[in-house]
Formats: sequence, C-alpha cells, structure tokens
Amino acid sequence: MTAESPPVRKIIHVDMDAFYASVEQRDAPELRGKPVAVGHGESRGVVAAASYEARAFGVKSALPSVTAKRRCPDLIFVPPRFDVYRAVSQQIHGVFAEFTDLIQPLSLDEAYLDVTADRRGLGTAWATAKAIRARIAEETGLTASAGISYNKFLAKLASDQKKPNGQFAVTPEMGPAWVASLPVERFHGVGPVTAAKMRRLGIESGADLAAKSLAFLAEHFGSSAEWYHGIARGIDHRPVEPNRVRKSSGSETTFARDLTDPAEIEAAVAGQADEVWDWCVSRGRYGRTVTVKAKYADFRQVTRSRSTPAPVRDREQLHATARALIATLYPLDRGLRLVGVTVSGFPPEDQAPSLFD
Repeated sequence: MTAESPPVRKIIHVDMDAFYASVEQRDAPELRGKPVAVGHGESRGVVAAASYEARAFGVKSALPSVTAKRRCPDLIFVPPRFDVYRAVSQQIHGVFAEFTDLIQPLSLDEAYLDVTADRRGLGTAWATAKAIRARIAEETGLTASAGISYNKFLAKLASDQKKPNGQFAVTPEMGPAWVASLPVERFHGVGPVTAAKMRRLGIESGADLAAKSLAFLAEHFGSSAEWYHGIARGIDHRPVEPNRVRKSSGSETTFARDLTDPAEIEAAVAGQADEVWDWCVSRGRYGRTVTVKAKYADFRQVTRSRSTPAPVRDREQLHATARALIATLYPLDRGLRLVGVTVSGFPPEDQAPSLFD
C-alpha cells in the first residue's frame, strides 16, 4: 500500500503594477499618462519607483535620480508618501483575506496566496485570481497582475508574464517545459553576475541548467546548487508561510559593473534601504540595528553595523545611517560589485504576528 500524494497546491503571486507611481497617478490626475518617478530629484537622490511611461525610457527603481533625468528629461519626481502606500496596502491585504488565510506578504505591493482550499467556491485558481484583481481595482482603483501555479517559484515568474493588469498560469503539465524555455536571467535568485557565470559554463536557459548534474552545480555554485537543480525542473516545495517570523529584513544588489563613484554607490545603498523600509512598514516591524554589506571586485566582503537605543522608525534615518556606514569604506582601493542593507534587532513586542501576518 502506498501513501497518498499530497494535493497539488494552488498558489497565486499578486504583484501590484508600478505600485507607488500608480498611487500617485491615481491621486493626481494631472500625472496620468506622464513619466513619473517616486523619489527625490536632487543630485544624491534615487528613484524608489517609476511609472510605466517612465520605464519606457529605462527609468527604474534604485536608479540615481540624475541618471533617470538624463534618460527622461520630462521625468516628474514626486516625493514618496509611505503612509499612503501603507494604507492602500492594508486595503489590498483586506481583499486577500476575503479569499484565503494563507497569505505571505513580500512587501507592500506583492504577496503569495495559497488558494488550494477555494474558500469562495470559484472552481479554479484562475477564476480566484481574476476575482482578486477585480476586487483590488474596485477597492483601490489600482491594477494588479497575477501569476498562478503549483509552487511559489513558478507563480512569481508567471506574474511578470502579462504585466501590467494581466494574469498567467503555469500548470503542472507545462511547468518543466516552460521553465526549460526561459533564459536564466528570468529566474529569481539568479542575478547578473550569476547569470554571466552560468553563461560562461554554457548555461543559457532552463534546459541548459536542467542538463547539469547536482555535482556539477555544487562544484560551481556551492550551497545554491540544490535550489538551481530544483527550479530548473520546476520544483519548489516551499509552502506559503503566513506566520513566518523573521529576525531581519535585507536587500542587496549586484551591479552590472563595479562601482567606484561614491554618489552611485550611495544611491544604490539608498535604493536597497527603500526596499527594506517597505518591508518594515508593511509588517509594522522596526529594528535597532542597521547593517551595510559590500563586496569588492575581488569578492572580498565586509560589513558595517550600527545599533541605536530605539528602533529606526523613519525612512530618512535609515537612509542616513546606511550612507554613513558605506562611507566608512572610503576611499575605495577597488570597485564594489555588490551592496546590501539589512535591518535587524526587532524588539520582543514586535515578534508577535503583525497586521499583515
């Protein structure tokens, strides 16, 4: 007698379309149809988010404001209003709760939902995703895109497929073949440096990655080998974790080229700090310790940390602390290939499930 196989999960990844910028365009009709960047336009500013009209010019989040303005001279900068974004995010998560209790927020504007139980009796995860997107539009006046699949990795990939204001499903039957057709740059967790390394090893697509043995991947990618081996086959067993307690929140980026200009480095650090701040705000959790990580061109890695008596509850304070920490590395003896920002040291009272948990 064999044990029954567990039911196939039905997971939706919901991702709001250009969330911050869309909120600004919704609230200021004169901005609609125009290239908008949420952020600060001064010389040391950074783009927190960009409207689709701005993205057409190559403007994107974490881009230095001076570069963004150079790419799009008509770009309109709007100061961020995180209190408003958080309030809208609460509305969106209220919609999620109408359909499932299994909600794993990733940031203010995206989340995983496990809708295997089909609470509303809509029949399919596809119909559930359509209903969720319609309710979000009704509740907030904003559009969302959705990816539907049998695991988190594929659902997140799928949500990018029909952006903006669309949805895409990857079924168990099509999953492995669909992954095989994608370039490795599309895979979440494969950054520009790793993608370049994979290409040097003859790995350009999911099919190429699946053709490599686990031993080969372990030799070249160390502890990430099992993850790459699984996702190349469309395998991801991670459940949606609504009550996952995190001890830190961090974000990092690997640059396409090594950076030596302090202004560019600090703009990148500010962009990572913004992503961390989004998470802190979305969960209502704030930490006392800010850590900056930097990796040099020769792969040497350093970290700098600073703790405060009280939790950091202001975005500008996080920016200032992160910039001060990265500045301790100057003058640079070589370029930086990666920077990251992490907040940790959450007080005990913040360990209880938050509003979005």
